[in-house]
Amino acid sequence: MNKPTTFETGIKKLLVFLGLLIISPLILSIAFKALRAFKDAPKVFIAYGLLAVGILLILFTVYYGFKTFKTILDHLFSK
Repeated sequence: MNKPTTFETGIKKLLVFLGLLIISPLILSIAFKALRAFKDAPKVFIAYGLLAVGILLILFTVYYGFKTFKTILDHLFSK
């Protein structure tokens, strides 16, 4: 099998990044709605856990976006 080129890797990363751009705000908004809806102990802990996962996922999405565009730009401007 041939090793994938930098451009192919960049396109695959871009598709994953687009999925993260859709999923991470959805999880965060669901967590805020769950915090507003649930007031009893076990469910509110799940809402806070979901909020933490959403925040971490958004931070990872920003990091992954920079890495993705760096990969694509490295391919475009390579000698």
